[in-house]
Amino acid sequence: MKSFKYADEKIGEKEIMIAVPSMVIGVGILSLPKDLASATVASDGWIPLIIGGFIAILMTWLVAKFASGFVNQTFLTYASSITTRPVAIVLTFLFAILFLLITAFQVRQIADISKQYLFDRTPLEIISLAFLLVVMYAVSGSRAGLFRLNVMFLPIILFIALSVFVFNLGWFDYEKLFPVFKTGFNDYVKGLNTSVTSYLGFSILWFYIALVDKPKKAPKMAAIGMCIPVVLYIMLYLLCIGVFGREVTANLLYPTVELAKVVDIPGGFFERFESIFFVIWIMAIFNTASMALDVAVLAINSIFSKMLKAKILFILVPIVYIISMLPQEIVEVNSFGAAMSISMLFYSVLVFALLFVIAKVRGVKRDE
Repeated sequence: MKSFKYADEKIGEKEIMIAVPSMVIGVGILSLPKDLASATVASDGWIPLIIGGFIAILMTWLVAKFASGFVNQTFLTYASSITTRPVAIVLTFLFAILFLLITAFQVRQIADISKQYLFDRTPLEIISLAFLLVVMYAVSGSRAGLFRLNVMFLPIILFIALSVFVFNLGWFDYEKLFPVFKTGFNDYVKGLNTSVTSYLGFSILWFYIALVDKPKKAPKMAAIGMCIPVVLYIMLYLLCIGVFGREVTANLLYPTVELAKVVDIPGGFFERFESIFFVIWIMAIFNTASMALDVAVLAINSIFSKMLKAKILFILVPIVYIISMLPQEIVEVNSFGAAMSISMLFYSVLVFALLFVIAKVRGVKRDE
């Protein structure tokens, strides 16, 4: 009898290609045009988006290339062989903390957005708890199952995003994109900081490369996957500027959601397109939160190998919920998200530089 194709926890390189944009595309794109428009002049935000995208693609390839050199080894295993086990445990534990913070931020953001656009009478705590329980249920199952959900959800998410783009072309005014190249250098740096921290999905590769059955192809596929959010972010940003103008975009809380509210489908057979847009985008945020929590569980489980996955979840999920409820105002939520993003970026780059240099100095051999 032929065995079930997905009976084990192994995944293909195509799943890694889809997992990277599934991790990146989440709540960040909803407010990204606002942050870029606040820092740059007219449509100049596309420049830091492209530069930040190039940096993200390069880091995605480098991390995947490095991790794929240690076939079937977890991050803790090859980090222990490069440094020492105590150092590797500390590095793994810090990754677990950062991914828990990402999960908490996603949970809080989806609760705030849902309360503003859908459930205005529902307490924020109830919305957060409901979403977090669904994420917990997804993570408690098969790890490979999360990748199957990514494969199923991402085409739908991209189709809805493309629909928003197409149906807004009638409102698009290219004159709002001008003048170009009028932004100062310091403002470009601010925009670059915003754009780079929006492409943080490559961090999952430290832990997920070990699941790939053909790791040699993983770096190329992961880099291709990172190209998807780069193109999508540039398209939606330019669309926001062309439809609303820079000044309006800079003062909208969630410009991408407002784009969906502007959509006017010919024939009038669907008058509230933003409702279906928001429902589909919840799937994108669900993918990000699920993988972030799953990586945190995977990191903790690699340290405490005898602890059951369910037990780890029952310990981590209340912590995530408490952290998500700590910020009181939207300003505090945004500050928390910015600090978390910058911390994850610098930590991932630091870990790569540390492991790469020490591996070269100590002559640690990678699998060929």
